[in-house]
Amino acid sequence: MDTFKVSVQETSNNTIVKFEVNQFITQHQSFEFNNIDDAKASPLAQQLFYLPFVKKVYISGNFIAVERYDIVEWNDVQDEVAEQIEAYLNDGGVVVETAATPKKVPVTVYAESTPNPAAMKFVANKKIVSSLFEFTSIDDAKLSPMATELFHFPFVKSVFIDENYVSITKYEIADWQDITVELREFIKKYIENGKEIVLPNAAETLKKSPDQIDSHFESLDDTSKEIINILEEYVKPAVASDGGNIQFISYDSDTKNVSVMLQGACSGCPSSTYTLKSGIENMLKEMLPGKVEMVEAING
Repeated sequence: MDTFKVSVQETSNNTIVKFEVNQFITQHQSFEFNNIDDAKASPLAQQLFYLPFVKKVYISGNFIAVERYDIVEWNDVQDEVAEQIEAYLNDGGVVVETAATPKKVPVTVYAESTPNPAAMKFVANKKIVSSLFEFTSIDDAKLSPMATELFHFPFVKSVFIDENYVSITKYEIADWQDITVELREFIKKYIENGKEIVLPNAAETLKKSPDQIDSHFESLDDTSKEIINILEEYVKPAVASDGGNIQFISYDSDTKNVSVMLQGACSGCPSSTYTLKSGIENMLKEMLPGKVEMVEAING
């Protein structure tokens, strides 16, 4: 099991701070507590109410949001609160008792077409995973109960899950107009029922936990690091909006070739080769003059 890490995230309301956790602490359910009596079902929230400046505690998927009274400024206390939450979680502290009634947050899921005619993106109004995952067969999907169930639909070819969406690539036997509503309803109900999207150890098993990613990044040469930073900043947001991902695989300093993997809706997409050559290859050549000759893609 990953060690819990808590980071402080400011919000648009200066009385509320979000303490984001590197893994999910509730089964995609949300709870709101207005005082210590109200928080009987949450030992963690009760502990936070012992702090005199805590006015309200809101616990959801992978974060705890705390509203403060005006007797303190968050800058003076937020790091200590983050440490307290981190220590509590790593000590095996209970977040919310299983019998607690979640605050019902309506789940909406909408379908969005992608540049790949074989792939559709199903976007939820809440975060469902904290790392991205791609599964290309039911055997491959052992770490994801949701993907496993999706593969029971005969037309599902691959499943790609990122922060707040699921990208599904279909076989040609079915048309989107016949299956989109069915898939959208399935995903909506699955999330609403608080069922497990991926197993708690999935990110660590696939070497995708934040610590493992950082450690791999630090082991790379400087040019590879520069390439990854360019892909993260300029390319990933665009491909994510299309329901896919691009992952750096390797850089060869002798041939100046860059290998990347296309995942989700980008995998096997007719327009991805063009995007790769005219967009990413040119960008890397321009931003890293003399260091990049060619970018080649492996489909995920």
